[in-house]
Formats: sequence, structure tokens, C-alpha cells
Amino acid sequence: MILRPRQETFVRRSVDALYEHGDTLAVGPTGMGKSICLSAVVGRVISKSGGKACVLAHRDELTQQNVMKFTKVNPGLSTSVVDARGKSWRGRATFAMVPTLARQKNLDAMPDLDLLVIDEAHHAVANSYTRIIDSARGINPNCMIYGLTATSGRGDKKALRPIFSNVADQVRLGELIQSGHLVKPRTFVVDVGTQDALKSVRKTADDFDMAEVSQIMNKAPVTEAVIKHWKEKAGTRKTIVFCSTVDHAQNVTDAFNNADVEAVMIHGELSPAERKANLARFEKGSAMVVVNVAVLTEGYDHPPTSCVVLLRPSSYKSTMIQMVGRGLRTVDPALFPGLVKTDCIVLDFGTSSILHGSLEQDVNLDGKEILGAAPTKECPECQAIVPLAVRECSLCGYVWESEVTGEGPESITDFIMSEVDLLKRSSFRWVDLFGDDAAMVANGFHAWGGIFFLNGNWHAVGGAKGQPTKLLSIGERTICLAAADDWLNESETDESAHKTKSWLNQPPTDKQLQYLPPAMRMDMGLTRYHASALLTFRFNKAAIRSLIFEADRQALAEVA
Repeated sequence: MILRPRQETFVRRSVDALYEHGDTLAVGPTGMGKSICLSAVVGRVISKSGGKACVLAHRDELTQQNVMKFTKVNPGLSTSVVDARGKSWRGRATFAMVPTLARQKNLDAMPDLDLLVIDEAHHAVANSYTRIIDSARGINPNCMIYGLTATSGRGDKKALRPIFSNVADQVRLGELIQSGHLVKPRTFVVDVGTQDALKSVRKTADDFDMAEVSQIMNKAPVTEAVIKHWKEKAGTRKTIVFCSTVDHAQNVTDAFNNADVEAVMIHGELSPAERKANLARFEKGSAMVVVNVAVLTEGYDHPPTSCVVLLRPSSYKSTMIQMVGRGLRTVDPALFPGLVKTDCIVLDFGTSSILHGSLEQDVNLDGKEILGAAPTKECPECQAIVPLAVRECSLCGYVWESEVTGEGPESITDFIMSEVDLLKRSSFRWVDLFGDDAAMVANGFHAWGGIFFLNGNWHAVGGAKGQPTKLLSIGERTICLAAADDWLNESETDESAHKTKSWLNQPPTDKQLQYLPPAMRMDMGLTRYHASALLTFRFNKAAIRSLIFEADRQALAEVA
């Protein structure tokens, strides 16, 4: 398996920070492949030391996901699991459930560890985690501590500084939008006569006073205006709405339903069964809108969601990014046939985008590779070493104030990085098959990927030995190229990427020419690799056409 260039940088910086400081936190949002990065860091550390690692998680599905990805990234390293069903430390990397391992009898059985990894590391200061950390370092004072999280903010505002002394790297949403691994947001700031009042809401220790926010936003004329703007800009989109209080959420939900838009509500006071039933109506049923209060901010993803409505401000930019991030996932056409998702509309009726600046202000759009060590600065609040570009300390929450221009964000249309840069970043050589920029293919030894344009949409298609040809993505070129490139990364190794191998530029073999059409045989500039890509397309043309035409038919039916 090959890591994306940005993942490789993330892993290298993490390993360097571990050996320099003995601990480090790395921050990356949904969509960056944290499980893959975690696996690569563990593999490199224990391969070098010859020792053992333990990876902590607090949910069964996280443990299962981490084991699966670790085996794929490190096929030569053994694994074992400590959970309610079994307690084995035989593997070089052991994956442990925190509630199980935190029990004293299980801690007593823990061996000498070189590395302790904390997935969802914003939980690291909880008592169960600190017991495990203290035990690991009690057995081996030199045990390194590595944390990964999408967001370091905690509801109780406890700082992570007691566990981590530095932040190795922090990937931002904009980087993943830029690379095609998330869709771009189109942000609209809408003033329905409440912005001036919202600017005067007092801050509490955790956030803005939501009771005050509710007094401003929870009014029938405001809610009617919200629904009117939603219908104009996003009326056909699956939507998540963030409200200030339960009463506010109830009134917004009722207003949507009264306007003939089916909506459901999620909040912390619902039973698990009620919450599950309401989410099922949104995810699998006819409900277009789910309204929530501080429940779907993190850890929830339903990729068809393509609109986020903010009916509350947030004092922390990380909270705003979490909310917007619920709508940025790309869509797997195998799971959601006929759905084409190219962007996410963000309707901000609060003041978050004005306060923090729109998301694109944090994006480097020049296409430069991120090389070398991360430039750093010291947090004046907790003295942690953090990446220079961050505005909010990942370890204590300190915010570096930035100058606000007063200009509201507009509809975002510039999240497109040049295709040449994306192609250069790939570990594979992409071939424009026919010179018309409508069909591109890249080959590995075990798999191939391609992107093809039809009726206004790009389609990513991939194939591999022993597997049927598969539709990977449909929509914008950047997103489809990222999906096809990831397909190759998952199937190939550094040795089989062969992007710069000299033989690629040699003339085609006689056997290749034998299978090419006469016109192509006459192309004196044809290379061996270009011929290989043409043959890949020719041999798989029927399957490619079938997948693309069916996807196009389903997309048209979905629109109709």
C-alpha cells in the first residue's frame, strides 16, 4: 500500500516528533485516512525498535477498523486484541479497548511497550486513559505516547497539555478539499436581522451562551426566513441543521414539517432507540432534514448530506469546522447509486463565518508540496510546540486573534487546484489516452485506475487482478482523480508505482503493437507505458462503458 504524499508527510513528522519529544499529538480531519497514518507510524516505530506497541480505542468499530488497516499497511507485522472477548498480547501491535484494559487485572498483565497510541486522542485526559498511560510508563519510562484526533477540543475544556508536549502536524479541511478527498463548501452568510444581536451575546467558559442565542434565533419570523432561504439554495439536498437549544430545535423541526419538508430532531435527551429511529428516517427514509443540538457535531457522517445550516454561532473555529465537516464527505457510488455530490452548501445564519473567516482562508491554493519539518511556534498559554499555521492551540484551546476584515464570505468557487499539480502529486503516471482530456488511465502491476468524462460529469473507475471493474466516484474531476489514485494506492506498493522508471519511455513492445489499432501503431511518439494504458482501456472498455452509462442513467433518474 502507498500513502498519499500528504499522509507521508504527516507520518514522517509524527515519527520525528516522537523520537524528539517522547510524545506527540497529530491532528487530521475526517477524510484524511487517520487509520492508515496511525498504522504507518506504528509500523515504522516498532520495526525500528523491534519492540511492541498498543493502540487504544474506545469503540469496537474503531478497534476493528484499526486492525484491518494496520494489516494492510504492515502485512509482515503480527496483531492481537485486548477486549471483552479476549486478552492477547502476542502480536507486535496489540489493539485494546480502553474500558477493558483500564481494569487493574488487565493492566497488571500489560507487557513492556515501546509505543502507546491513543486514537481519538481528545479523550486522553479521561481517568481511564491516564490509568493506562501511567501504567505503561510505570513499566517502561521511555514508552512513547502518540495521539491522533480529528479535533482536540473537549466538551469539558480540559487541556491535553498534561499528556502531550507538542503537535507534530495538523492537516486542515482545506488541504483535503484541495486534493479532492472532500467536496468543497459553498458558504453563504445570511443575515435575517439577527447578526447585530448575536455579536453581543456573552461567552461562557465553553462557548457562547446558547440560552441568549435561543432568545435571538428562536422566533417564528426568523425560522420562516431560514426555511425560505434553504428552499431557494438547497431545497433538494439532505441537510443537517445546528440549533442552540432543544426548544429552538423543536420549533425549527416543526416549522420545516409545516412547510412540507420532512424533518426529524436529534438531541441529548432522546433515548438511544429514539435517536436511532430518527437518524434512520434521515439516512434511509424520506426525511430531508435532521435538526440537532450539539449531538452531530463530531463522529457522525452520512455522505449524502450536502447542506449544513448553522443557526448558532461558535466561539471556537474548530467547532465551526466540525459542523461544516458533516457535509463534506465524498460519496461512494456503490453505496449511493445515482447520487452525484460535487459540493456542500453552508448556510450560516449566525456569525461564525464572520468571526473566524471562511474555511478557504486557511487553504494554500498554490499547489506547493509540503516538505521538511513543520514550522512551529510556542503557545503562550501552555507552552506547547504547535504548527505555525494553526490559529487555535490543539492542546489547550488558546486562540491567536486574527484581524477581521469585515467582509463576509461569498459563495466559494476557488477550491480547485490545478489538475497538473494533482497529477504530479500522484505516485503513478497518468496518461491522457486520446489527447482530448476526456479519458485518463494509470497502471500499476496489480491494478489500474481511470477517469472518464460523460454528460457533464467525471467518472472514476478501477480494476485489479481477480476483482471486477468498479465505479469509484462520480462528479468533479478533482474528486474522481483522488478516488482513482487512492484505488491504486491501496492496491500497489512503492516498488510497483514505477512513475519515474526509465522503461516507461521506451518504445512499445511487438506484443503491445499486435493488439493496438493500426492508427495507433503508426504513432512514432508512442511509449511503452502509453501503450499499456491504451491496452488497459481496450481490454476493459466494455466494463467501463457499462458502469459509466449505468451511472449516468441513474444520475439522470435521481435528478428527475
